[in-house]
Amino acid sequence: KMWILALWILPLLYKFSLTALPAKPENISCILYYKKNLTCTWSPKKEINYTTYVVNRTYSFRKKHDICKANSSTGASCSFFRPTITPPDYFTIKVEAENKDGVATSDITHWTLNDIVKMEPPKILSVKPILGIKKMMQIKWEWHDSLFSSSDFKYMLRYRTINSTHWVEVDFQSDDLVYNLTGLQAFTEYIIAMRCMVKGSYFWSDWSQEKMGLTEEEVPGGLDLWRVLRPAEVDGRRPVQLLWKKARGAPVLEKTFGYILSYFPENNTNLTQIINTTTQQCELYLGGETYWMSVTSYNSLGNSPAATLRIPAVNETPFQCIEAMQTYFAQDLLVVEWQSSDPVVDTWMVEWFPDLDSEPSDISWESVSEARNWTIPQDKLKPCHLYNISVYPLFQDLVGEPYSIQVYAKECAPEKGPIIKAENIGVNTVTITWKEIPKSKRRGFISNYTIFYQAEGGKEFSKTVSSSIQQYDLESLTRKTSYTVRVMASTRAGGGNGTEINFRTLSLSVFEIVLITSLVGGGLLIFTVLTVASGLKKATKLTHLCWPIVPNPAESSIASWHGNDCKNKPNLKEFDDSVNTEDSILKSYCVPSDLIDKLVVNFENFLEEVFIEEAEKGQENIWGGEKNEYVTSPNRPDCPPEKSSQVLTEIPSRKSQLSEMSEDNSSEVEEQLLSSGESLGPDYFYEEGALNPYLKNSVTTREFLVHETKTEV
Repeated sequence: KMWILALWILPLLYKFSLTALPAKPENISCILYYKKNLTCTWSPKKEINYTTYVVNRTYSFRKKHDICKANSSTGASCSFFRPTITPPDYFTIKVEAENKDGVATSDITHWTLNDIVKMEPPKILSVKPILGIKKMMQIKWEWHDSLFSSSDFKYMLRYRTINSTHWVEVDFQSDDLVYNLTGLQAFTEYIIAMRCMVKGSYFWSDWSQEKMGLTEEEVPGGLDLWRVLRPAEVDGRRPVQLLWKKARGAPVLEKTFGYILSYFPENNTNLTQIINTTTQQCELYLGGETYWMSVTSYNSLGNSPAATLRIPAVNETPFQCIEAMQTYFAQDLLVVEWQSSDPVVDTWMVEWFPDLDSEPSDISWESVSEARNWTIPQDKLKPCHLYNISVYPLFQDLVGEPYSIQVYAKECAPEKGPIIKAENIGVNTVTITWKEIPKSKRRGFISNYTIFYQAEGGKEFSKTVSSSIQQYDLESLTRKTSYTVRVMASTRAGGGNGTEINFRTLSLSVFEIVLITSLVGGGLLIFTVLTVASGLKKATKLTHLCWPIVPNPAESSIASWHGNDCKNKPNLKEFDDSVNTEDSILKSYCVPSDLIDKLVVNFENFLEEVFIEEAEKGQENIWGGEKNEYVTSPNRPDCPPEKSSQVLTEIPSRKSQLSEMSEDNSSEVEEQLLSSGESLGPDYFYEEGALNPYLKNSVTTREFLVHETKTEV
């Protein structure tokens, strides 16, 4: 029986476990949108199963009852519409959630309509200035309702200038739907918006449509005046640029017709000069003394207060009090802080402008009082541009020595890398040099340089150096190899590559060239020394080889022979056998008168005859000696002693016979002449008084190289 009871209970438990009741509605909130509906919302916003909701309401101070239906597909909210929602009234709200598994009911909530009413925004009719009242505008709006009076509301007004995003809010109450907004700037356009709420309610209305209004014009406000001093020119004139703008707090749109600038030397006010301009700057050329400047703006209502400034003399030394300065970024602001050694100075002028390669043209400035820091939004500075920021201390009429610093509002990668050169190219080293990138191309502070180099067809290597280095020596390169090099300049934001260059390492270094040259030159020097030392052992041979003895034709005595000084001898005197003497000469002999003609006509045959005759007589071989000897003619008679200085080789007496002889039978002919016993007549001798011009500078002797060996007869 127990198991039968279990079979009945198990399906019931299973059915109960599958039941999912809807969640109880909680966090009920109701808002009365005036003249529209009453909307109530609750949580949870979404159910797993399909759920229907019934909102039970009592109204007319709990005298009436009605319902509002919704479901999970449309959302957890429901609205009651007019005319049953007229304040003041008292409501109760209860929400029931129902699905197929059951019903869940919320707690009962109580609502007073005046506490939850949300009104429509007011409609602004006008925003106008009041004639004769400065810095004020009057706002008027309208309200059409019979249930609430104007005294039942409170209002909130917000306003801002046309070029600002900051709203200023003002709470007020008004019974006549008019409000006067004061504390504004003159001749400035404002944007106005309003909202309202019933007193005691939890909800403000939405903001009304915006309305614009312009405050009344008044006399222009004050100016801020500054100067930029430039170096004096050659003629002594000093360029001074004056700059002015509206002072801080002056109306943004104030109407200004122009500006009046007056200046004069400090020691002579009679030299005051006045300039009328519509611009906010002026370039002046002043002398070296102290000047005073004054600028005012004017419109139809009058002139603004004057802004004055003192221009110091050229030789005046400004005071110093700023010891240090730093910059940093805080959120979207650039902050500049400085330290001063003079506690009395509490006014400063901050000047900033882009640092370009050309003369700065866009200079901005702003005064700071009772503070030693200055901020500027980053978006007011151009990114990737270097700025010079200078702080000037101001004390009474004096301007002190500035303290300057450079900063980037936002750093970028360099536009390009440096231009490089390869110098001192060696066998395995090279020097890479480069110059700084122009300021306009850096776009940030250069932190380092990276040198990339690669051999032809090889792996790329790199070397990183600090930003202060502008050259680097690459080492361990390969001999006689082409390389490609480039240099990358890097900032915090990235790097920029320069152009690539190519170079080729040398095959031989300067040291190797000098070493090879020294070895070759040394070898030649040693060879020369050895050759000279070997030649010194045979001094005579070396002397005759290098400097042979050549007779001087100018010292010939043939031209001075006299034919009548010699005896007529039928036979020739034999040649002296002594050939050991180095400088043997031909013995003197009387010369026939036609000797010159014979020498000229057949000089070579004559010499050949001499050689043949010498060989037959068994004298020295002409080509056999080691020394140079003079060969004398074999047939030469002795001359008188007083004519012994005259030297000449004898010529045979028969001219016709000698001329017809050949080289082969010259010796036989000569023997026939000797055996015939013919004597040389006086006609063949050279006369003493007659000087033949052909032999004036003729060769007296002829030199031959002969060996010292003798032929035995």
